[in-house]
Amino acid sequence: MNYFVHESSYIDEDVEIGEGTKIWYFCHVQKGARIGKNCSFGQNVNISNDVIVGDMCKIQNNVSLYKGVELEKGVFCGPSCVFTNDLTPRAEYPKGTAGFKRTLVREGASIGANATIICGNTIGRYAMVAAGAVVTKDVPDYALVAGIPARMVGRVDEQGNIIRE
Repeated sequence: MNYFVHESSYIDEDVEIGEGTKIWYFCHVQKGARIGKNCSFGQNVNISNDVIVGDMCKIQNNVSLYKGVELEKGVFCGPSCVFTNDLTPRAEYPKGTAGFKRTLVREGASIGANATIICGNTIGRYAMVAAGAVVTKDVPDYALVAGIPARMVGRVDEQGNIIRE
């Protein structure tokens, strides 16, 4: 094994975990998940069935990546950020995966603490979602978005520096 999994975490069968990845306390990686190299998963992270996580991603505490979510290389997910995968869920009338919408977070993007990403959207390359924002539509590459609903308030470079326009 060329990755680290804390003894309190659980890894299902049929999971791929890349070299150098660290999975810390109380995490669960579910069947079919594919995790790249040199990733870091904080406390209480859930990676659902068939989720794809690229190389060098950092997932902070209390984040759940649900089926239909894909993170490309170098994505940062801040503490307690939220992903959805069904626009119209009902506990009493479950429709299963038929209602799931794909969410793609492109290379190098960052999502702030407590942000919510509504399913069916794409976060662009090196974009930055501010803490607490609610993303309801696609975010362009290098955009800085904030608010509820999230709207573009600036641009950022690949290092995360805010570019004033």
